[in-house]
Amino acid sequence: MENTDNQKVSSNVVRLGWVSLLTDVSSEMLYPLIPIFLTTVLGAPMAALGLIEGLAESVSNLLKIFSGWWSDLVGKRKPFVIGGYSLSAFSKPLLVFSLLIGWPLVLLLRIMDRTGKGLRTSARDALIADYTPDSLRGRAYGLHRAMDSLGAVLGPLAALLFMSRLGQDTSAYKTVFLWAFVPAILGVFLLFTVRERPFVGRYKKPKFQWRAFNRDFKIFIFINLIFAVGNSSDVFLIVRAKELFSANPVVMALLAYMLYNLTYSLGSYPAGMLADRIGSRKVFSLGLMIFGLVYLGFAFNHSPHMLWVLFAVYGFYTALTDGVGKAYASKLVQEELRATGMGVYHMSTGLASFAASTIAGLLWQILGFRATFIYGAAAALLAVTMFLFLVKGKR
Repeated sequence: MENTDNQKVSSNVVRLGWVSLLTDVSSEMLYPLIPIFLTTVLGAPMAALGLIEGLAESVSNLLKIFSGWWSDLVGKRKPFVIGGYSLSAFSKPLLVFSLLIGWPLVLLLRIMDRTGKGLRTSARDALIADYTPDSLRGRAYGLHRAMDSLGAVLGPLAALLFMSRLGQDTSAYKTVFLWAFVPAILGVFLLFTVRERPFVGRYKKPKFQWRAFNRDFKIFIFINLIFAVGNSSDVFLIVRAKELFSANPVVMALLAYMLYNLTYSLGSYPAGMLADRIGSRKVFSLGLMIFGLVYLGFAFNHSPHMLWVLFAVYGFYTALTDGVGKAYASKLVQEELRATGMGVYHMSTGLASFAASTIAGLLWQILGFRATFIYGAAAALLAVTMFLFLVKGKR
């Protein structure tokens, strides 16, 4: 392992953080705009919105286990990382043609973008672990998520500047779609400076067998699956914000989403440090509890002012679970199955993400927004209860 003596996060991890920052600037220029673009410009129904996000995220997460296993099999990380980031980058400017074809093209391009994410994520997360000792694992993933989410602050800010300057007609959306390609391709070029080191999987071909993983890892995956069934896409939060903001709803919804990403970014590294100090189980459980409470807030809130509080607190949920969950999962699997294990972790979300977003869209369309958020809160609170009682503490 690298940098075990001076207790510093590897420069390789920092480079990967910069790549994620640039990529998230690109992705988050589009992510908060796509639900508004779909429903207002292309006239897509809420059920279609749920279908698009659910299917895209499912493809992404299901690919993560295959790409992770393949990475362990061939003993390589970088080809998956570079290929995945490149595929996502080239999906961005093609969104312009959806103005001619309609929302089904958005579905295909979101699948293309998430396919790239599915190819790169497990290998990238394993590469971070390859260069990080156990004692710094939470900190390394926390730093990576902090830089990633900082890009998620800058991306909506860039979109906001474009929309404020150009208005909210179709030409403004075209401009954002095209400019989003620039930071994405810069991130791909930066990847060529990332190093890769040999690992055990290069010499021992891993077999994908569920029994190869230990009991604690399996329980963790099962509980994460329970949570993921209710964890629908954030686009529903953005749509709800747009409904509550009466003046400049698109701009205000973008600002609220930026606030979420800001608290996510600020909280990620401290959350990783806290997990290294007191254990991932406590930190992860706290994050799930916050998620449930925020979703209950969205279910019963009718004040646009309260939205700022809810989005800010929601950022802390992500900070407490995203990097911490990856660090926790990475410690439960052996090195030769590390990328495979990370793929299983992501797939546990992917198996449920299609159902979660599709159910959320149908609940909203049939019963109203409140049913969507109560459903998500119930799944989160059930998951945190199971997590506290079934999973032993692991530092």
